[in-house]
Amino acid sequence: MDKFLPFLCTFLLIGCSSVEKKSTSTVYFAGEIVNPTSNYVVLYKDDVVVDSAKLDSQNRFSFKLDSVNEGLHHFNHAPELQYVYFEKGDSILARLNTSDFDESLAFSGQGEEINNFLIDMFLTQEQEVHFIHSLYKLEPEVFSKKIDSLRNEKKEGLLDLQASVDLSSNAIEMAQASIDYNYYTFKEKYPFYHKRKAGEDRFHNLSENFYDYRKNISFNNKNLTYFRPYYDFMKFHYGNLSFNDCSHKCAVENGIVKNNLHFYQHKLKLIDSCVKQKDLRDNLFRNVAVDYLLKNDVEINNDSFIASFHKFSAHNKHIAEIDALYKNIKQIQPNKEIPDITLYNTNGQQVQLKDIASRNKVVFYFWSGTQKKHFDNITEHITKLNSKYLDYEFVGINVKTDNKIWMNMLDSKGLDLSKQYRAEDYTKIAHTMIVFDPNKAFIAQDGHIVDAFANLYTSF
Repeated sequence: MDKFLPFLCTFLLIGCSSVEKKSTSTVYFAGEIVNPTSNYVVLYKDDVVVDSAKLDSQNRFSFKLDSVNEGLHHFNHAPELQYVYFEKGDSILARLNTSDFDESLAFSGQGEEINNFLIDMFLTQEQEVHFIHSLYKLEPEVFSKKIDSLRNEKKEGLLDLQASVDLSSNAIEMAQASIDYNYYTFKEKYPFYHKRKAGEDRFHNLSENFYDYRKNISFNNKNLTYFRPYYDFMKFHYGNLSFNDCSHKCAVENGIVKNNLHFYQHKLKLIDSCVKQKDLRDNLFRNVAVDYLLKNDVEINNDSFIASFHKFSAHNKHIAEIDALYKNIKQIQPNKEIPDITLYNTNGQQVQLKDIASRNKVVFYFWSGTQKKHFDNITEHITKLNSKYLDYEFVGINVKTDNKIWMNMLDSKGLDLSKQYRAEDYTKIAHTMIVFDPNKAFIAQDGHIVDAFANLYTSF
C-alpha cells in the first residue's frame, strides 16, 4: 500500500477540482489490480474496444482518453468485467483484488461518486436475489409492496447522494436505472415464478396497476442499451408480453407454450414493432434467435424461424453469427455423420472425433478446468451413469484448460485416461457441437449422431 500511495496522490491531483473538470475533455482512468489473472485491461464502449492497457511490473494500468463518448463503459480483466462511467474531465482510479473482484472494487478521484454508487447497487441487488426469490410465493399486492419498499430504499440513497454531490442529469439517469430495472424485472418474472412457487395450476390474476411502472419506461434509450439490468428487463418484458398473447392463441400446457415456433416468431414481431434503437433491436433479435435455435426444434421449423429472423432483422449486426449457428445446428441433426474435429489424448496424440464416435454407443460430455465445482459434480455423476448404463461409453472432452492442469485434474480423480480427451480449439468445438450448456451430452453410435442436444441429468 505504501508503494501505491504516491501513485494515488499524483493521479488525484489531475482531477481534484470541478474547475479543472470543466476545462478539459480528457478522461484519465487508471488503477491497480491485486492478484491479476491477465496481463491486460481492455476498455469497451458498448461492444466496441476503445483501448487496452498492459499491466506494469506493479500491476498498475492507465488510460488517457483525449476524446471520449460520455456515459457507460466497461473494462475487462479476463475473465472478469465490470462497469465504469465516464464524463469529460473525469480522472478515476480503480483498485481491486481478483480474489474478490466485484466486492473489492473501489473508485476514487473525479467521477468516483457515480461509479461507487453503481457498484454498490450491483452488489446490494446481487445479495438480495435469494431473498426476493423467497417472496414469489406471496400474493401479488404483498409482493409489489415489498419490491417497491426495497426500490424506495435505494432511491432514498440516491437522493442523499444528490444532496451531497453535484451529479449531471445523465449520471442521475444512470444511477436511477441501476435501481429501477432490477426491480422491474422481478415484477416481470412474478406471474411465472409465483405459479411455480405456490404450486398453482394457472397464472394468478393481477391487479390493473401491477405493471404501472411500464408507463415510465424508455424503450429506446441508447444510453442504457448495454446496461445489463436494462437489457435483462427488455428480454423478460417482451417474453412476458409474447407469452400473454400466445396463451390465447396457441397451445399452453402447465405454463409452457407448446408451439415454440409461433411463440418465438411472435417475439420477433413484437420487438420489430416496439424497438427502434438499432443496437437494442439487434441485441434483442439475437437473443430471441439464439434462445430458439438452441431449443433444437425440428428442422422444418428451424428453417421457418430463420426466414422470419431475416425478414424482421435483415441488417442485424449479429446476422453472420446467427446464420452460422443455424447452419451448424442443421449439421448435427439425428443420423448425420459426426463432424470433423481434432482432439488430443493423454499421450498428446491427435485423435479424430469421428474415430471415437465409430465405437458402438458413445456419450460425449464436456468440462473445463476453470469450473472446478462443475468438474467435481460431473465426475461423480458420470460414475453413476457408467454403472447404470453399461451399453454406453461415456467420454469426457476437456476445453479451455492447460495440458498440465488437465492431466493433474484427471489424476486427482483417478479417471480412465482412455476415455478422456482435450480440445485445443474451444471456439471450433463450441460452435460445431453447440457446447453452451455445461450439462450437455452428445450421443453418437457407429459414427452417426443419435442426439446432439441431450442432457446428462435429464436424458438418462
